[in-house]
Amino acid sequence: MEIDCQPEEPIVSSFDEDCVELGDVKDMRLEAEAVVNDVLFAVTEMHVSQSLNSALDVAYINVETREGNRYCLELTEAGLRVVGYAFDQVDEDLSNQYHETVYSLLDTLSPGYREAFGNALLQRLERLKQNGR
Repeated sequence: MEIDCQPEEPIVSSFDEDCVELGDVKDMRLEAEAVVNDVLFAVTEMHVSQSLNSALDVAYINVETREGNRYCLELTEAGLRVVGYAFDQVDEDLSNQYHETVYSLLDTLSPGYREAFGNALLQRLERLKQNGR
């Protein structure tokens, strides 16, 4: 596998803290689990697909938003994108854009996610304020 960067150039990923690197390749299955654990509180259902074949370079995540919409997401080094509008469905004809983070993707798909995320942030800030007194 060739990498198009100098060794001294840092490679930045939004999920670096939550993944395991195998040489220069991240295991996307582990990253997918970290993504799910990170935002599960703000969606109705979310899990790594057991039906679709994941690999070191790709994993699939099923998500149901608070509005009841279901999506199949693809996670690769390029980011996350919608590849289907049902669990465990990959529509090869879809060409949705990649999002760098799960937060960005869910922000575009779900007003309920946005609200839940905002409420969680406010609660955390309130706790910090109370602990700081």
